[in-house]
Amino acid sequence: MAEGFTILWPALLAGLLVLSTHVPLGRVVLARGIIFIDIAIAQIAGLGVIAAHSAGWESDGWGGQAAAGLAALGAAALFNVCEKKWPDVLEALIGIAFVLASSGSILLLAGDPHAGEQLKDLLVGQILWVGTEQLIYTALLYGLILLAWFGYHKQLGRGGFYLLFAMAVTASVQMVGVYLVFASLIIPALAARGFATAYQLPAAYATGFAGYVAGLWLSYVYDFPSGAIIIWSMAGIALVVLFGRSRSGDKAQGAIDVT
Repeated sequence: MAEGFTILWPALLAGLLVLSTHVPLGRVVLARGIIFIDIAIAQIAGLGVIAAHSAGWESDGWGGQAAAGLAALGAAALFNVCEKKWPDVLEALIGIAFVLASSGSILLLAGDPHAGEQLKDLLVGQILWVGTEQLIYTALLYGLILLAWFGYHKQLGRGGFYLLFAMAVTASVQMVGVYLVFASLIIPALAARGFATAYQLPAAYATGFAGYVAGLWLSYVYDFPSGAIIIWSMAGIALVVLFGRSRSGDKAQGAIDVT
């Protein structure tokens, strides 16, 4: 059991760090109806990592970090412009960007004999192999993001939201992969949607935390792929939460308050 704790605690800490920023940002994404912006920016950040790898830089080094950050920030700036100019087709444009980034990653890896493993790591991540240095770097970055969000989010505006979103996704996609980034943003926010305003944020955090704990435990006991089973665990817990709310007889709010 002690050995299992030694293996799992860095992964759980990584999950908690991801949830710390992705839960509040995901609630905004859900409230504004731009559901697929997270997976699109995550995929574009991943494209930046693959581009760095193709250029001969270390994917998990500073070159890869910079490439991912620049790609995500560029995508965030582009989506901000698209929301201003073409709000009626924003989701379609986000979907096109996701497909272009996904297919671009495949093209860049076409001649790489390890392409399958690279794509797998990008999509489902390697949360069990998160290192101490990466956790410290991410914790510092997320601390700044949380300070800006909870202290000044009303003053940040749409451009500020996109900037913080891109920074958070850039760091998280390299720790947990594109799919788990999307799950951490959307599933907890959706599960907490029916709670009273004062309880929405705690309920979302609790759902995400329970999903990571259950998923990592199942991964350790049954040797399941960690990222995939965490997503399924989080979805299952969200269903329990939603079913419990519907059985309680309380009136759902029907909207997410992000103030």
